[in-house]
Amino acid sequence: MRSLPRGRRGAYSVLAVSSTAFAAALAFAAGLGGAVQIAVQGRLGDRVGSLEAVATAAVVGVVLALAVLLVARRSVSGVSDAIAGPKWQLLGGIMSVFIVLSITVAGPRIGVVATTAFLIAAQFTLASVIDRYGWFGVEQVAFSRPRVLGISLLVVGAALTLRR
Repeated sequence: MRSLPRGRRGAYSVLAVSSTAFAAALAFAAGLGGAVQIAVQGRLGDRVGSLEAVATAAVVGVVLALAVLLVARRSVSGVSDAIAGPKWQLLGGIMSVFIVLSITVAGPRIGVVATTAFLIAAQFTLASVIDRYGWFGVEQVAFSRPRVLGISLLVVGAALTLRR
């Protein structure tokens, strides 16, 4: 378990309850939320425009994230610590905007299932390359035949979801 710098632990700490089961449940819930997000963002984008929908999602996300941070840590100083760190670690925010823009545009055009399928197939593909080479400081995990086969099947499955 990673500890936070001195003085960073607030009233509630996700680290205090982390476990494989909790992480899996959280990831599953995020997957459910992702399906809802694709459908909702697409409708919002149709109503106000794609860029406006992305900006709205970003503003709502910032407000919620800062509120949760204030409740959990009673401070927002961790944000300045994050910004002061290595700039490549801020790619998550950039990727978030790109992902939300992509699902806002793709969802209404190819459907929630196809958008989700392509998103997941692409994530698995790049995640395997990131694992293989240990990019961004992650532990290296070699390619294996079952892994390559699984990703190939995901790509084929994503393509099949385009057929209505």
